[in-house]
Amino acid sequence: MFAFILSTSLVVAQASSPLQQKVAAVEAALYKNTQMLGEYTWQQQETVSVRGDVKKTALYQVQLGPNGKPVKTDITQSQPANQRRHGIRHRIEENYQAYGQQIASLAASYTQLQPGRIKQLYAQGDVSLRSGGAPGLDAVVIRNYVKPGDAVTITFDRAHKAILYIHVASYLADPSDAVTITASFAKLPDGTSHVTTATINGQSKSLTVQDVNLNYQKRS
Repeated sequence: MFAFILSTSLVVAQASSPLQQKVAAVEAALYKNTQMLGEYTWQQQETVSVRGDVKKTALYQVQLGPNGKPVKTDITQSQPANQRRHGIRHRIEENYQAYGQQIASLAASYTQLQPGRIKQLYAQGDVSLRSGGAPGLDAVVIRNYVKPGDAVTITFDRAHKAILYIHVASYLADPSDAVTITASFAKLPDGTSHVTTATINGQSKSLTVQDVNLNYQKRS
């Protein structure tokens, strides 16, 4: 009987642990927000630069697909034929742009967090909790979210039940090709949380992708 009572007490203690409570709060916010954000379409301004030298700018129309992941349509004005460049320099710039698209696509896997994934990783022991750096904030640290060995730190506002920031340490095909991602969040008037800006750094090519999201409109 004593063993049964002790075992039950441990289960209750584990169920009410601070980490599990934080994971449940983040998951609940994600489920609700994914539904709300799915009602919107918005624009994304993207700037690709290498060591501060702008290589490409683009404008996309974005909305969430059936799987909850963003679907982007390029609405950038086409460049006139007489301004198109050719030769080695142009091919180098195309390579940079292709690399920028790869790291931007990787970033989307992190900034549009998927409900259920954090709970799954918590069960595997890949989630930890630390101070968020200010009263009322928590930092939930998740490992192996998309790739083995990656790390996602979510800064969560307990009072407003909202994600404020995400910082990611990841990579492309190999850990030596490191990619860091920092995203800031804000809320629309109806309370829908969204990424305002995201900065993605591909260290192997000293390339930065800056995304700015704006012009949110309800889908018809």
